[in-house]
Amino acid sequence: MQTFPSFPRLATLSLSALALSACAAVGPELPPANYSSTAIAPSEEYTIGPLDEITIHVWRNPELSADKVRVRPDGRLTIPLVQDIPAVGKTATQLQDYIAGELAKYIEQPIVSVIVNTPEGNFTQQVRIIGATGQPASLPFRANMTVLDAMIAVGGLNEFAAGNRAKLIRLDRDSGKQIEYRLRLSDLIRRGDASANVLLMPGDTIIIPESRF
Repeated sequence: MQTFPSFPRLATLSLSALALSACAAVGPELPPANYSSTAIAPSEEYTIGPLDEITIHVWRNPELSADKVRVRPDGRLTIPLVQDIPAVGKTATQLQDYIAGELAKYIEQPIVSVIVNTPEGNFTQQVRIIGATGQPASLPFRANMTVLDAMIAVGGLNEFAAGNRAKLIRLDRDSGKQIEYRLRLSDLIRRGDASANVLLMPGDTIIIPESRF
């Protein structure tokens, strides 16, 4: 005669399966962020995006300079004498060289400097945090930015977050494929485990699921 597990046993088995599923790693883990001063290094060079706020200074020609000019959504900007400058995708150095070349048509040997005051629009230079967090957001990437920095900026985990099932999605530029890494956000934020803090890269996306039970 065939026997069946009792309901309490089935419930226990189901909960155990869910628990194991919840604890399963999404993917490999990244190495912990190194807090040594030797780890501090410049970020890869920033490229200008739409809506970035820029200051353009033309030496000895203040009337040609532009303070806190905003890159238009079409990726261009305008300063005195030069209209519709293609700015998106250029570094500050490339943009100042381009502007100097255009101004050379009007003045002799212009010296131009470009400062990006507020980076806003270049998605490849942002870090996105979505899911069970205080306030999902896209954050401008900063040199040596860590997961902890990003989580502080968005208000941490919400009460339903399954922080240790979070994952980080990163584009492998060599292969062109996206790679998923496991994050232990609950260990980091709620237990203070510094080994769960990892360095971020421009374009990273952090996805935080809600707890299943």
